[in-house]
Amino acid sequence: MISFNQRLQNRINHIQSWLCVGIDVAPERFPTSESSLDEMKDHAEKIVNATADLTVAYKPNFAFFERWGSAGFDWLKELVKLIPDGPLLIADAKRGDIGSTAEQYVKSIFDYFGFDAVTLSPYMGSDSIQPFINNPEKGAFILTRTSNPSAKDIQNMAIDSEPLFMKVSQWATTLNLNENVGLVVGATALDELKMIRDATPNLPFLIPGIGAQGGDLETSMKVGNQKGIGLINVSRGINFAGDLSEKSIRLAAKSYVEKMQTIMES
Repeated sequence: MISFNQRLQNRINHIQSWLCVGIDVAPERFPTSESSLDEMKDHAEKIVNATADLTVAYKPNFAFFERWGSAGFDWLKELVKLIPDGPLLIADAKRGDIGSTAEQYVKSIFDYFGFDAVTLSPYMGSDSIQPFINNPEKGAFILTRTSNPSAKDIQNMAIDSEPLFMKVSQWATTLNLNENVGLVVGATALDELKMIRDATPNLPFLIPGIGAQGGDLETSMKVGNQKGIGLINVSRGINFAGDLSEKSIRLAAKSYVEKMQTIMES
């Protein structure tokens, strides 16, 4: 049995890419906000067709599917089936609830939809995480220092003279017995990124915030991959590149991969 973290490393080695493509498709992000669900489906398919050989993983954000109700869940199931073998599938669901509820989320995200990993909130403790990491082949990325502007309001709070995000990162290492735990650490918080990487040299990082949020790609790549895996998530910068054509989407994704390769070679 190959652990999730090893599967992630194998995919990176195979295609020499560190790109994770977030799939966040909504009408409001098109020139006209009256676009239909069918148009959303067509655009998501275009993203997959353009990037499948370039990306380590896809990260659909559940909110962009849930907004459509049951039709959105059907779409998510269709999208997962559409993605070819190779890229891993990360559910950007940000779950975090008591153990018995977490077990139901496992059945939904891993068993029903077929995702390989999920993003989780640490707030409710280890029993809210454990059901997701019992199977070594399935992974969990724990929210540690996120990329949004107000993340510091809570995540940087001092606990015994140490930021909460450091407490979370150190705690997460104790959960990594099956080599399938990672951290979500934003590219918009570079000082925190460096601190967390120094403290957790073996955990994979899922690094959002590149592109529309203004995160620094070069520093994020170098720090994130200095002592482990630093997977760079790009959503809007690829999903809505150029004239929204498959060609423009592919060019944007390829440009990010080439920049990453250059950084890693320097």
